[in-house]
Amino acid sequence: MPGLTTFPTFPSDVPTHPLLVVDYELLVAGDEHEISKLWHAATHLGFWYLRNHGVEWEVDAMFDLGAETLALPLSEKMKYEQGDNGDSFGYKARGTIATDLNGTRDTVEFLNIAQDDAITWPHPTYRTYPSTVNARMDRVVTPFVRKSVEVNNTLIAIFERILGLPQGAIAQLHAIGAPSGSEARVVKTPPNQSTAGIGAHTDFGTLTFLHNRLGGLQVLPPGSQEWQYVKPLPGHAICNVGDALAIFSGGVLRSNLHRLMPPPGRQSRYERYSVAFFTRPQNDVVLRPLTEQSRMIADAVAQNPKEEYNSGATAGEWTARRIRKLRLRNRRGPETWYEAKGTEHQVVTGTVAAAA
Repeated sequence: MPGLTTFPTFPSDVPTHPLLVVDYELLVAGDEHEISKLWHAATHLGFWYLRNHGVEWEVDAMFDLGAETLALPLSEKMKYEQGDNGDSFGYKARGTIATDLNGTRDTVEFLNIAQDDAITWPHPTYRTYPSTVNARMDRVVTPFVRKSVEVNNTLIAIFERILGLPQGAIAQLHAIGAPSGSEARVVKTPPNQSTAGIGAHTDFGTLTFLHNRLGGLQVLPPGSQEWQYVKPLPGHAICNVGDALAIFSGGVLRSNLHRLMPPPGRQSRYERYSVAFFTRPQNDVVLRPLTEQSRMIADAVAQNPKEEYNSGATAGEWTARRIRKLRLRNRRGPETWYEAKGTEHQVVTGTVAAAA
């Protein structure tokens, strides 16, 4: 699948949500029109396309790495399994997490590679990885991680300025070298699936930098009950705000519900791969609105206070809870699904949205 040069056409007869296209090179150049587009996207849907981001070679190489690694025998992959304690780094096998209130099993497998392990390679911070990853760590994974961090940090700096925060107020909560949940991910969805790969959720961390070649990502627009596909565009990343950034901003920036479904139309006949990088705060950072540093954030919290914005949880605790509560071995009943909730928690077409 990653080696295909021609993909089945994305169908025109499925509900699709248009995203704003933001040009990364123009953002770096300080183009105010482009910055305004980014701000609008981040405060309304919380999703946008990003072009000219400069990570194209590394993304293609990560697709190849993902295909090779996830094709290994299950017995080999299971040597690197995450487990049920809320750890994110490592391999997640198919059918190990819930995708809805009823405990329906997921249909995807993926491998998460810690930012810290990639940065400190060849001396792992947390864990080891399959030989296929180790063989490409310094040439592929570490450059992908470093460039993804640079892209997300550029976006964070823009958000800091518009929120009225001091320069570095959010960036300093993501210091390279401090333990965090930031990670790269490669995901594989088998062909001919009929149920959710990953259920309705908001992302745990700060920013997500996602790369798709086939459809499957769906968003639930604010105020809507209709899930809509996001059409992949060649050479464009899909970026979105996560829980941590929503909380830091007092809800000014939106962490929106989304899920992973089988690709639409003829695309469903093919294995689907995706590559992502998740920027998350340092594990010991308490998730709370930065009200004392920004009038905009203080006003937003005063107008719309939310209990989950003041949970007292650290970023590490927030992520571990959400992962742990989704693992089917930890499931007690529907209440476990509720306990996995993030910042967007609402009834969705007969079920309840939570994390994935």
